[in-house]
Parts: sequence; structure tokens; C-alpha cells
Amino acid sequence: MPDIKDTHKPALGELRRRQLASSSTRYASGLSALTTDEPDPNAFARAVAAEAAIVDAGFALLFFSQSLVDAAALAQALKVHAPSLAYAGCSTAGEITPQGLEEGHALALLLPSASFSTVSTMIENLSTSGMDGITGEVVELRRLLRGRAGRERTKSVFALCFIDGLSYAEEAVTSAIHWGLDDIPLIGGSAGDDLKFETTSLISDGKVSSDSAIIVLVATEIPFHVFKTDNFIPTDEKLVVTASDPDHRIVREFNATNAAEEYAASVGIVPQTLTPLSFASHPVVVKVGGEYYCRSIQRMHPDGSLSFFCAIDDGVVLSIAQPKNMVEATRTALQDVEHRLGGIDMILGFDCVLRRLDARNRQVFRDISELYRTNKVIGFGTYGEQYRSMHLNQTFTGIAFGERQAAE
Repeated sequence: MPDIKDTHKPALGELRRRQLASSSTRYASGLSALTTDEPDPNAFARAVAAEAAIVDAGFALLFFSQSLVDAAALAQALKVHAPSLAYAGCSTAGEITPQGLEEGHALALLLPSASFSTVSTMIENLSTSGMDGITGEVVELRRLLRGRAGRERTKSVFALCFIDGLSYAEEAVTSAIHWGLDDIPLIGGSAGDDLKFETTSLISDGKVSSDSAIIVLVATEIPFHVFKTDNFIPTDEKLVVTASDPDHRIVREFNATNAAEEYAASVGIVPQTLTPLSFASHPVVVKVGGEYYCRSIQRMHPDGSLSFFCAIDDGVVLSIAQPKNMVEATRTALQDVEHRLGGIDMILGFDCVLRRLDARNRQVFRDISELYRTNKVIGFGTYGEQYRSMHLNQTFTGIAFGERQAAE
């Protein structure tokens, strides 16, 4: 079991509240997680610096609600209190802490130098970046990692990516990163902004940016397994995109009919009552290479057009999907991971915000939260997930770590 302790020494009267507000969790693999819901970037940065010194962390992953802390303020606090710590991260649409699903939190995952070698880069201005350049950056990162970690450790490498979830670029960027990785597994999440759909933030070693992506390569001797799970199956009900704005991921017509009206009719809902909960509960899927992937709807516009979380174009054939039991589907996936690894030490997870909405709608939010807590998942709610070469929606993607002993 992980060791959980308070990072603060509060007055006795505040002890219970403070224990819930700030915690640190150490895992057998050497990884360490910190979380807080206090809107004080300096206090959080000091806690990160102190824990990094204790576990000799060479890198930190940071995920934060912009409702709690401003990205620039957090970057400045880290510059002051942890000037030598390399880090990367992004804003969220909800967090997964060691205590389960939360909102309005900040969390850090510290990677100890003894077990993890890490390199990262931020790709700025995605809207004008050439994809060949991104692939080239990945190749250069691999070369840098080999020089830093040595040949033996770089036999076992995974890649993380965080992408502006409002950039309209995730598919192209994910494909470009994957192209440069060879056989290194890629996993990640699109940055969110608490469902405001205004601006997301990515941070990397002092840089704060939108319209950007971060790539992290990690070499480790700790055993790991990359996986994904969802809880939907396709039906025979088809929606063909007959009018769209691909650059902005907007569908105007399905089956030559107003998009919202046709979608609502297909799922048995009155168009005027469509909400994000409707889209979360009744996603559409597309078939790629023999597998079905969710293509989730973000919101409805006054004219009845629909914005998507993913690339869309004329001629794309979508199928209405029916839900399976989310709790059982997730539990089965986690049991499979545990079997493959011979035990789970912790999981870094990227969970679509629409799964969170759907879990609330189906009144299984607490069950999913408890499932994440007992399987030691930490991570964040996303505007999309990356898995190998694919950008996905309404999916949980994760990388599970086994215990250090299993690697030796």
C-alpha cells in the first residue's frame, strides 16, 4: 500500500480540513504523488520542491484546474521554489487524485532519478507547425534520451503527450509523434479548462502556452503496461456527415438533415433538450481498421450544428453507440492490467471528461471514483485521449506500473 502523509503541519483545529486539502502518496516503484485544493501556487511549489528533494526526483508531471491556480503563477512559483526541477503538464477538466475523482485540484507526480530517465519538449504554435517538424523533434528526443539514460535503460521506454484540447490539431499531432517513435508506446491526454471551452494551458520548464503540445519520453526499469478502455458498442443506426466545417470540427448536417435534429431523432431526445450530458450518454463511434472509436460531440450551437472533440469531415459514417456498464467494463480492464503486470503499483490515467459526466448521469460516479482509488489511479479529466497513433474520445487510457521488485 502507498504511504500517505500530510505535507503540512496545520493547527489542530484545521487538521481534518487540511488532511483532505493536501496529501502526498509514495508508491513502491518510487513514484510520489502530491495533491492540493488550496489556491496557493507558492505553497504547492514548496511542497513539490520538498518532496522532490526527498525522493531525488528528476522530473515532475503537473496537472491543475485553472479554477484553482493560474498556469503562469504556478510556473513562476516553481521557478522560485524548485528552480532545478524539470517538469511538464497541463490544465484539466477534473482531476484523478489518490483519493479518487476530484475537481478544482492540482497534483504532481514525481519521477525519481533512480528509476526514471526523462526528456521533454514543447511544440508551440500547432496551428502553423509542420507535422514533419514534430516527427523530427521526436527523433531528436530519442537521441537525447539514449545519451542521457544509456543503452540498457532505453530498452524500456514510453512516451507521453499533452495537447491543447481546443487546438483542433490532436489527430495530426498524435500521428506525427507516433511516426517518430518507432515501436515506443504513446499515451496522453488533451488539456482541458473545466468545460469552459475558452483556453487551456500547457506548462514546461518555465514556458506557459496554448496552441501547443508537450512530448515526454521516459526510460525506466519499472515494468509498465499501456492500455485503454471504453464502455460502448455500435448499433446499426448510422449518421453520415453530409455538411461540415472540418477546420473547426463542426457538423452542420447528418443524412442531409440539420445535425442536431437528426442526432436527437436517432437517440430519442428532443433537440432543444440536448446538453453535454446527452452527448456523454449517447456518443457516436467510427470504424477504423476493424475497431470502433468514439467520436464525441462537444456542444450544440444555436443553428443546430454540432461541435466535436475530434476531426470530422464530409462522408464520415458514424454509428450511434449503446452503453455497456461503465463500472464493470473499467473493472475488467483494470483486472486484465493487474494480471499482465502481476500487480499494480499505480496507474497514470487520462480519462475523458465525458466519461465523468456520463458517470454522474448514470449515478455511478462514486463507484468509478472508488475503482480508481483502489487501483491507485492518478491523472486528469481530458478533452480527448491519445493512444499509440490514435486520438480518441470517451475513453480511459492509462499506463500502469508494477512494483520495482518485479523488475529486478
